[in-house]
Amino acid sequence: MSELWIPILGIACGMLAVIGGVFVKPWLKLKERQLEVANVMAAEKAAQYAAQTERLEQRVRVLERIVTDKGIIVADEIERLRDERPVN
Repeated sequence: MSELWIPILGIACGMLAVIGGVFVKPWLKLKERQLEVANVMAAEKAAQYAAQTERLEQRVRVLERIVTDKGIIVADEIERLRDERPVN
């Protein structure tokens, strides 16, 4: 009976190696690639949010200057600041 287990275990180990090489390894590579793509997309989205935040901060600074400056005509100041704004 024990002599029968050795070939069975050998065949089972061989089958596990083949299954691992044919199915598991490509599946793991696919999952790794999916994570890389998700990482790149998250980095791009973070860069977009950072750029949007910077634009909003610039606008707030302009509004703060308009509100805090005394003795100026608001409409003229708004037009002057629009002319200074960088074009994207």
